[in-house]
Amino acid sequence: MPASAPGTVRREGDVLVFAGTLDRDACAAAWARSRPLLDGVTRLDLARVDRIDSAGLALVAELADRAGAAIVDGQPEGLAELRSAYRLDARLAFSG
Repeated sequence: MPASAPGTVRREGDVLVFAGTLDRDACAAAWARSRPLLDGVTRLDLARVDRIDSAGLALVAELADRAGAAIVDGQPEGLAELRSAYRLDARLAFSG
């Protein structure tokens, strides 16, 4: 199996677009890159993310919260299972 591309993030209009793998190794760089881009973001696009782990989920959930519960699009490998395990809704907020 080929190695996954490390996670990246860029801003397109009011959308933060993520790509590659959002895992523990990618999170520090993605966090540093995302924070200054967050003002005015209404959507987080995960459609180009191939895989996400719990660290990546924590990153995206925190960014969604800081953006005022931005809409989260995309279903990378691992997201559904992690959302279920942590009882998170579609906006990655705790659903009790």
